[in-house]
Order: sequence, then C-alpha cells, then structure tokens
Amino acid sequence: MPNNVLFVDDDADMCELVREALKRRDFQVDVRSSADEAMQALRTGDHDAVVTDVNMKGMSGLEFCRWSSENRPEVPVIVVTGFGSMETVIAAIRAGAYDFITKPIQMDDLALTLSRAVQLRNLRQEVKRLRSEVATTKTFEEIVGTSPAVRAVYDLVERVADSDTTVLITGESGTGKELVARALHHRGRRCSPAPPGPPERCLPRWSLP
Repeated sequence: MPNNVLFVDDDADMCELVREALKRRDFQVDVRSSADEAMQALRTGDHDAVVTDVNMKGMSGLEFCRWSSENRPEVPVIVVTGFGSMETVIAAIRAGAYDFITKPIQMDDLALTLSRAVQLRNLRQEVKRLRSEVATTKTFEEIVGTSPAVRAVYDLVERVADSDTTVLITGESGTGKELVARALHHRGRRCSPAPPGPPERCLPRWSLP
C-alpha cells in the first residue's frame, strides 16, 4: 500500500510536479494549496507524513508546522524552503519539523526523506500500540493476551465490574476462571483499600462452578 503524503504549497504547478514525481516512487500524494486546507485534511484524513512550503499566502508553512506538531504530533512534517539560511532551519526545528529540504526540490532526496519520516511514524505507532498493550496487561493483572476473544473478556470485565449483581463465571478447567474472578474483584467498587486489621476485608461475590 502506498504511503499517504500531504503536500502543501500555493503553487499549483509545483503541487502537480511533486504529485507525479512521488507517484512514480510509490507515494500517494494529497495536495492542498493553503495551510487552512491542510489543517482540515489532517483533521479528517490519515496521512503518514506532511511536506509544506514555508512561504504561502495566509498562514505560513512554519505556523502550520507548529499547529501540526501540537495537534497531530505522530505525523512528521518536512519543511520546504527556498531560503536555506540557518535562521530558517532553526525556526523550522523549533516549530517541530522532522526535517527540511531546500528548493529546487530534488525528488530523490525528497523521497528518501519521506521514507525515513514514514519509518519514524510507524515506529511511533508501534510504541503507542505496545504501551497500550502493556497498560491493558497491567490493568487485568495475570490475564495476558491481545486476541479478539481475550479483548472481549476485557470488555466484559469492564462492563460488569461495578455491578452489584452476582456474576457466574463458567468454563472448562484451566481456562482462567479464577483470573477473571480476581480481575472483577480488584476492578469492582467493592474492593477498596483495606483498613488496619485482618487482611481480606473486601470480599468478592463472584461464583465459580
């Protein structure tokens, strides 16, 4: 599947040139002629990376880069400038840019930079997914797994944990009924911090056949 790139420039000829050049390099390019249009595209679409010109009518590319970094931080932004001064480079980095390239655009260089940016985005997504899995595993203690069936158990535990109704947990021996009961118990409102005294002050009302 081609990587989806958002290219922002108020020069229509440049947009078409970049679109065709990147298409030949296995990128799918969504073009916008202003920062306002690009912001709407990022709000509603799924893009792997953004390339924006610095000098545009209305909001500048640097201002758009700053907005993107604050609102879609997982999507790397590459800034294109015709003024390769150190001041512009520093401003782009401060705005949250992943990288920058100068005009005239060398398409092979742009494609290489985009490939690295997409790899970064994929890495960020994987880290986010792994953190979510770790959080889920910790939430349900000894219950480990990410299959649809196990996630269905997580959802069911979440829905009934605070219920006052007695829950009957059934299943074959060794399928983890005790683990589910423990998860229900610890997540339910009946399990509050134990006051001083003998342990096991909060008792579950889960029934195991």
